[in-house]
Amino acid sequence: MKKYVVALLLVAFTSVAMSQDILYGVRGALNVSNVDFDPDADFENKHRNGFAFAGFVDFSLSDNLSLLTELQWSAEGAEERNLRADYLKLPILLRFAISDDLLLGVGPQIALKTWEYEDAFSTFAFSGVAGLEYMITDELFLDARYYYGITNILEEDVTDVEAKNHVIQFGFGIKL
Repeated sequence: MKKYVVALLLVAFTSVAMSQDILYGVRGALNVSNVDFDPDADFENKHRNGFAFAGFVDFSLSDNLSLLTELQWSAEGAEERNLRADYLKLPILLRFAISDDLLLGVGPQIALKTWEYEDAFSTFAFSGVAGLEYMITDELFLDARYYYGITNILEEDVTDVEAKNHVIQFGFGIKL
């Protein structure tokens, strides 16, 4: 069912933007991620540094508004080896140009787990995303994003503990 919803969203967003300007690009980022536990963890919960790599499509909706869809691989979790997982993520950001060089974006994200150290992670995770992008030139940009985990990333039949990913990304990209 989730696959159908994602496919439907992609088709809907693609058809809306077909008559508009479309930009493509690639992006790399440094991740600083952690897992927030409920109830609190009984161990020292440290962040994990990792990387993210992505390709994106940016659909211009008007002079100041665009819709960015990205396919991203991201290393997330916490420093503890058994709390590490990698994801294939699909953020969809509605972006507003604050100025000629600065954009603000917000939106949802679905993530598919591609690897985990221990088999206790859920297959899918949902997050909210917010970020700022600064255009260095017409093609090069720097950005910062915050991903706030909405769903439990741990399998409910494995543990009663609820855990959510929280990720800060510092990125660099190029529009092709």
